[in-house]
Amino acid sequence: MSTDPQARLRTASPEVAAVNKRAMGWSLALLALAQLIYGLDINIVFVALPEIGQGLGFSEQSLQWVVSAYTVFCGGFLLLGGRAADLLGQKRMFIFALILYALSSLMGGLAWEPLVIVIARAIQGIGAAFLFPATLSLINRLFEEGPRRNRALAVWGGAGASGLTIGSILGGVLTNAFGWEAVFLVNVPLAGLVALAALFIIPRDERRDQKRHFDMPGAVTVTAGATLLVYVLVQGPESGWNSPNIIICAVLSLVILSIFTLIEGRSKAPLMSLHLFRNRSLVTGTLITFIYMGTFGALPYFLTTLFQNVHGYSALQTGLAFIVPSLAIAAGTQLGERLATRLEARSTLLIGMIVGIAGTILIPIGAYTGSSYLIIVPGLVISGIGQGITWTGMWVAASSGVAREDQGVASGIASTTLNIGNAVGLAILIAVANSGIQGKTGESLREAVAAGERTAVYLAALGILLGAVVALFLPRKR
Repeated sequence: MSTDPQARLRTASPEVAAVNKRAMGWSLALLALAQLIYGLDINIVFVALPEIGQGLGFSEQSLQWVVSAYTVFCGGFLLLGGRAADLLGQKRMFIFALILYALSSLMGGLAWEPLVIVIARAIQGIGAAFLFPATLSLINRLFEEGPRRNRALAVWGGAGASGLTIGSILGGVLTNAFGWEAVFLVNVPLAGLVALAALFIIPRDERRDQKRHFDMPGAVTVTAGATLLVYVLVQGPESGWNSPNIIICAVLSLVILSIFTLIEGRSKAPLMSLHLFRNRSLVTGTLITFIYMGTFGALPYFLTTLFQNVHGYSALQTGLAFIVPSLAIAAGTQLGERLATRLEARSTLLIGMIVGIAGTILIPIGAYTGSSYLIIVPGLVISGIGQGITWTGMWVAASSGVAREDQGVASGIASTTLNIGNAVGLAILIAVANSGIQGKTGESLREAVAAGERTAVYLAALGILLGAVVALFLPRKR
């Protein structure tokens, strides 16, 4: 028997060891397909928003909740979803999340009034909050730490990047051919088939000898506090940071999250064990996920605005324009796996971010009213490769040294900061980008939008540099 205390972290579970390579390959294919569905659903609804607004009678102010309801509830439930995967079983939660996804998508496709589709999107967000950490923790359980896990994370990351592109294109095609309802209904057979296949293909959840305890006070407080926090970050730019509604929700969020911290410090079976924060790799990786989504993750928003509002692309043309960066990101995830295996997560992240900075500062060259798409391509390719390398590297870092029984909550922590980082980054960058457009119309407005886009992208590159500095705090190890 090995006396190495870290062997338990690196070695797959006994159930997994009995599964042959072909079954493991099919399991990874299902997990990657689930991530593709997750990525697809992020962009597919954006393209259909104008038709949804017209079809259901949304006002301009209320239409944003088709997007915001998903974001708020996904961000609020991620930590709960991660711990549920640890306590109730990762396979069970994976299947449950897909079923919830399918049912909420059906509800959205059949919606007859604005409130129904907003509720459907909120439930879809909860499904995503259970699906993402369950998928990620399954990868971390099925594939031992090292080259095999790195390879699996690269496949998973590449599928997510492909989903973003497919979502943009498929959203335009389905909306034009069948109406906005199709962007929801397409998820029903996809999620349903993956859930059905998972019953037979993914290895069963590990047996646990000890009694499982669920920290209900911790679950309620962290979910309520995180949901309010994400609501503030998403709604703040729209309602105004000084509005009474935003201030009250911000204060409530801080109070409830403080109560959650006190509960976790005294609980015998905490929802989020504080010992996890002694893992320097997890803490640093979590900070990097925050910075990643506030910088790299904000770029698609500004590219969409650039393509549509400055260059005048249609929704379908915009989707096609995203093929190049998405392919670059997918290629970057595979390169990130090779780097993480040959070097280490620290070096991989530094390389990815340096490449990403170089590409990102090239993007504004094509952010002018008279620019062609070809001018922006080099920046999109280089930035996309750096983004893909960083994506793989940061999940390798966030999962390193985490015990199997804590993989779900560790994934939930990292994905929560991912979601919050995106909200914070977008709020800051959008405010900067829109600071010079007031009172402008026509061609002067287009030029002001383009100038704001350039400033926001340069600021994102500066944020990526901050991420590279944070990566230096990762421990050096193979």
